[in-house]
Amino acid sequence: MEHPSMTDLLHPAVDNGPGGTPLTLPIYQTSTYELPRSPAAAQIAAAVAPTAFYTRYGSPNAREAETILARLDGAEAALLVGSGMAAVSAALLSNVRAGTRVVAQTSHYTAALTLLRTVLPSLGVDVQLVPQDAVPAAVGPGTDVVYVETPSNPTMALTDLAAVRAAAPDALLIADNTFATPYNTRPLDLGVDLVVQSATKYLNGHSDVTAGVLTGSAQLIARAWETARVLGPVCHPFEAWLLARGLRTFPLRMARHNANGLAVATFLRDHPAVRAVHYPGLAEHPQHDLARRQMAGFGGMLSFTVGTAEAAQRVIAGTKLAHNAVSLGGTETLITHAASLVFTHQTEQERQESGIDPGMLRMSIGLEEPEDIIADLRQALTP
Repeated sequence: MEHPSMTDLLHPAVDNGPGGTPLTLPIYQTSTYELPRSPAAAQIAAAVAPTAFYTRYGSPNAREAETILARLDGAEAALLVGSGMAAVSAALLSNVRAGTRVVAQTSHYTAALTLLRTVLPSLGVDVQLVPQDAVPAAVGPGTDVVYVETPSNPTMALTDLAAVRAAAPDALLIADNTFATPYNTRPLDLGVDLVVQSATKYLNGHSDVTAGVLTGSAQLIARAWETARVLGPVCHPFEAWLLARGLRTFPLRMARHNANGLAVATFLRDHPAVRAVHYPGLAEHPQHDLARRQMAGFGGMLSFTVGTAEAAQRVIAGTKLAHNAVSLGGTETLITHAASLVFTHQTEQERQESGIDPGMLRMSIGLEEPEDIIADLRQALTP
């Protein structure tokens, strides 16, 4: 897989009409647009995600970000929405109905688990949750939709996308690619039909935007847009503008995240206070061979266990550089207790099924000097 071209990201082909083109697109801070006093107005209103009709439907700033995001994923089209969960919800709700059979993992982002365990079954959707490595065996001719996340949050377990595609050739395959990003994995190249990501994270990269994106065929994106049009998860112009700005440095940031992630994981692997490190870039990771086949790099996300929940809290209390905060993918390093902060809304049994140990800490490795991140962890892990 080739990494995204900086040239392509810096020069998105966005048609803004006649006249000169600003090097930086202005922020279209308007909720509505005056339309032609002709039949053309009805054509604009009937279009999928019109750029200049009503900001809940789309905007020039959203279109610019969507153009870049579709190119990153090698997709025909993209849809920008107000959060990662808005993207997940639009992807699933636009493709299920009562009686639809969905196969998904037991290990997913917390709100996605609630959607799969509670919301979809309440609508009559048949959802089967299975361990991540059992997804290819669980799908079959009766499977309508497969929903996967790789690497998963927070265990960093991988799903073999090509194997799932081969096992369910006729099912709609949806993948959450937030942790890997298109810099490290392009799921559409591996047979996935629809990709969802939290653009809040690495795609924006500066911890100042909440957004989500779906990428795939124009037909699937149009269907998802109709669902989003009804539910209303708008990505407003300023957030879309910030996202497009962040995307212009995306490959540069991801290269650093990859390098820093591997350096910190290697340090933690060798530390006597650490029981286990979950990072697919380590040769000891049980799915390292799959990671090498499926990923161009291994990202800046990792998790590790230190024994008990109390021991984990002591590590957090001892850090000085890393921030105790949820979310991920920004310039700064974050550390958080997965069980109590990230997966608060799951039961203890659901956390166990997702592989979340009480002593597990999740880290988003930032862009600081790796020696500084490691020094912070070293002193925090010292009794």
